[in-house]
Amino acid sequence: MSEPDPVFTVVREWIAKAENDLKTAVIALRAGAMCPTDTTCFHAQQCVEKYLKAFLACEGIAFPKTHNIRVLMELIPRQSRPSLDRTWQDRLTDYATSARYPGWDDISLGEARKAVAVARRVRREVRGLMPRAATVRKRATPSKTSTRNAR
Repeated sequence: MSEPDPVFTVVREWIAKAENDLKTAVIALRAGAMCPTDTTCFHAQQCVEKYLKAFLACEGIAFPKTHNIRVLMELIPRQSRPSLDRTWQDRLTDYATSARYPGWDDISLGEARKAVAVARRVRREVRGLMPRAATVRKRATPSKTSTRNAR
């Protein structure tokens, strides 16, 4: 049995975290008028950030510890960049760096929905750029202990 590709292992870890952020944002939106929109937008931003970092890791491009979407986008070769204009890049960055703290204006439910839609679009575009092997999570094989305990 061949060893797993260490790069793809890291990429899959970034993707798993990004997927959890997207799930959290989607679940929060289901609250309708009670939706914590700042939290929803934060998780939409985190999904985008982590997908960009997954792509960069897949391509072997070093990246800094940052929440700044524009910084991450500029590291991606132009022909591979997801379609995300500078307004949304900055807005998403604000969701991670400013909107979570006092003094930020309320975020409308409509804006939160748009942020999640943007995250979904970036997710789709980035996944389309990576080899399938990097995006498919390997299933864990049951251990002998867990098989015995299941009986």
